[in-house]
Amino acid sequence: MTTVLLHFPDEAVPASRLAEAAGLPAHAVDRHRFPDEELKLTLPFAEAGTFPDTQVIYRSLDRPNDKLIELLLLARHARRQGVKRLVLVAPYLAYMRQDIAFHPGEIVSQTIVGGFLAELFDAVITVDPHLHRIDRLDQAIPIEHAIALSGAPRLAELIAGKRREALLIGPDEEALQWVQGAAEVTGFDYDVCRKVRHGDREVEIQLPDLALTGRQVVLMDDVASSGHTLARAAEQVLAAGAASVDVAITHALFAGDALAVIEAAGVGEVWSTDCIAHESNAIAMAPVLAERLVQVVAGPA
Repeated sequence: MTTVLLHFPDEAVPASRLAEAAGLPAHAVDRHRFPDEELKLTLPFAEAGTFPDTQVIYRSLDRPNDKLIELLLLARHARRQGVKRLVLVAPYLAYMRQDIAFHPGEIVSQTIVGGFLAELFDAVITVDPHLHRIDRLDQAIPIEHAIALSGAPRLAELIAGKRREALLIGPDEEALQWVQGAAEVTGFDYDVCRKVRHGDREVEIQLPDLALTGRQVVLMDDVASSGHTLARAAEQVLAAGAASVDVAITHALFAGDALAVIEAAGVGEVWSTDCIAHESNAIAMAPVLAERLVQVVAGPA
């Protein structure tokens, strides 16, 4: 059985790390955009006329709209060429936030996009998907191999090497699973703030009942988008007497001036995994992704 990992040039570095860790050949897909924004994709092994039995596609789904079309084109073409198994490694999974209709008329994107991916792929591997009202990824992507891994243990190892006496704090209650997971690895103390949101960029943060004076605080979360939640938490932590505050996140979305907003709040360092390519990337997820990918590709013993 042959297996090939496909990726796009803009994600060559993390995709190559994964391919090397999993022992797979990696090839880049050529991507051309026409003046009207249509996409043309060209596979590197088309001239040979041979396709693998299993095709792995690495595509992190930040800024997802074009990328979902890419996946549709790649997956449908692969099936037509006789590829038996398709595996998507999407370290960041888009459209998971909208899991209920918060207001009348809103479309629930989580199950729609999840169903779309389930129709295309035999397995989907992701990291820290934004699941807060369901327990398992297969409730959003209804296939047997819907696999959610966590970046918290890798970030915990990084934090332990940077801040020996860290106090881990989540900027809101939803971050509990990440600070708790990191604390289990390091033994650090942890707690979470309470967040009251007044809009996409207006949030009120209430600190946990902890003594923060002189502490090295690390704010942990799964994703940073606008940066305002982390910024407000950092300001309050420093005002409460913390010696320092840093940020560790799985997904560095950082839309617009988000990183500047966080730094202006007094944050010292920002560390992220390479699930989304960004200047803050400090830890690779390849070892964790490769371990599970090899199991999926091997199939039942």
